[in-house]
Order: sequence, then structure tokens, then C-alpha cells
Amino acid sequence: MTSAAPKLIAVIGPTAAGKSAYAIPLASQVDGEIVSADSRHIYRRMDIGTNKPTPDEQRRVRHHVIDLRDADERFSLGEYVQLAEAAIADILARGKTPLLVGGTGQYVRALLRGWQVPPVPPHDATREKWQRYAREHGQAALFAELAARDPDAARTIDPRNVRRVVRALEVMEVSGRRWSELQRSAPPAWRAELIYLNPPREWLYAQADARLMRMIEQGWLAETEALLDFLGQRGWDADAALRLPSMSALGYREMALVVMGRMTLDQAITEIKRATRRFIRAQDVWFRQEVAHAASVGGAVRVLRSASSYET
Repeated sequence: MTSAAPKLIAVIGPTAAGKSAYAIPLASQVDGEIVSADSRHIYRRMDIGTNKPTPDEQRRVRHHVIDLRDADERFSLGEYVQLAEAAIADILARGKTPLLVGGTGQYVRALLRGWQVPPVPPHDATREKWQRYAREHGQAALFAELAARDPDAARTIDPRNVRRVVRALEVMEVSGRRWSELQRSAPPAWRAELIYLNPPREWLYAQADARLMRMIEQGWLAETEALLDFLGQRGWDADAALRLPSMSALGYREMALVVMGRMTLDQAITEIKRATRRFIRAQDVWFRQEVAHAASVGGAVRVLRSASSYET
């Protein structure tokens, strides 16, 4: 990509690193608009627990690819890429700077590397087959099936991400082709500047813990109760609602169990803290790979290690 190509700024990092707090002032400085790279910001009625940009933040800087689906509606990687690329093209066409902001590694990688995501629509029966296999045999056995069918895909998909493993197996079974063969890529029409917010791990854990308590104070339990009521009105009983992809967002299953009386709030807090630490470690591995890849192809990369260096 030549230096004459329009620029996109990608602000990435683990949960609680302060991506929005960094990106919103930056967007104001560069006459930019934000394209979300958070797989949970696409859901309506899931605001507090996903730390979605507030109405005031959205008034300050225009945001794209958020609040697109209800919690029981499907949303695929292919749809995300299509919508995000359209948003980026629109921002550039209006002479502004697009900022890709978020912590969903696959969304970031798909856009920065120009993935051409396979246009294979969901196939309910096949998906349920592999979901049932995972429930009966465990995620390790599920991943072994993927590795046996497509070793190249197994090297790029997190074995703990059951939903992604199931989708890869589903696509291969429906299309008759390997997942890795379908993951074509083409250079994007813009050059990316990558800004990785990567503060020290212990600081990040403390920030995540403090944010969790703030979200509870802001009414996360009430939000989850309202969400379950909404899903119930649409025909989803409590157990079925817990299995929806949207409810795999950090903490929502635990908050739902508290609402249902199956878990105490203290138990939920302990489990959410544990899950958040695991997630932060996984995000760090993923984004380090993106930083290394960007540097290897001559991309502009900045790694910010302390909150004081976030000053834009």
C-alpha cells in the first residue's frame, strides 16, 4: 500500500485498557469517526455490561457498527466485515479519518488484513450438531475435529473459542471446502496506523476490577433482568437465553444467573474477575501477533505502555 493511500487509525487493546477514552479525543483532533471493532457492541439492550460508548460520547464523535441487532439475532463475521468496510469507505469519502476501535481480535484482523470472508449462510442443523458434540465431548475434542479436517485453520482459531470452532466446522461441512481455503485476503484500499494500548498487566487487572464494580453500581443487574424479560417475550426461556451467542459477552451469563437466583452476586463478581483475566491474556496474545504482522509488512505501529502515554 502506497503512502498516497488514505489512512485508517486502529486503536486496539485488551478490555479495560482505555480504548474509547483514548480514541474519542483523538477522533476530535483528526476530524475522525469511530468504527467499532467490538463484537458485543452490535447488540441493543446490552450497554452497561459491554461498556458501550455512552450517548454523550456518541454525540461527541460519530460511531459506526453498533446497536445493529437484538440479542437473539444472528450476526456473522462476514456481515461485520461488509458493514465495517462500507463505513470506512463512507468516512473516507467525506474527507474524514476512520478510527477502528475495539478489542475483538478477529474483527480487527479481518479488516487490517483484508479478509474475504466466505459467504456461507448459517446452517442450523449442522451448527446444532457441532454444538451438541462440544457439549457431549468437550471443547478439546471439538478442536481436535477441526485440527483433523483443517490443520491450517486450527493454527489460526483459538481452541477455547467454541463458537468460532463450531462455525469453521459448519462452513466446511456445508461448503465442502476447508475453512483455510475460504479465508482469502486482498490488500485493503487504505494504509493502517496501529496503536496498541498495552499497559502493565497488574494495572489492567485493577482497572478491570474497578470497572466491574462501576458497572454493577450503574445498574448492570437491572439491565440483565430487562434483557431476559425481553428475550422471554420473544419466546426464549431462561436456559435457552443463556445459550445465545450474545450472552457469551463477559459477565452477562453470571449476571443472568444472579437474576435467576442461581448464583450470588459475590460469586458472580469472583467468576467475572477470573474470566476477565483469562480474556485479557488471550487478547494480549492475539494483538501481539497483529503488531508483529503489521511491523513485518512495514506498517506504522505504536505501542503505549502506560496511561500517561495515552495523551494524544
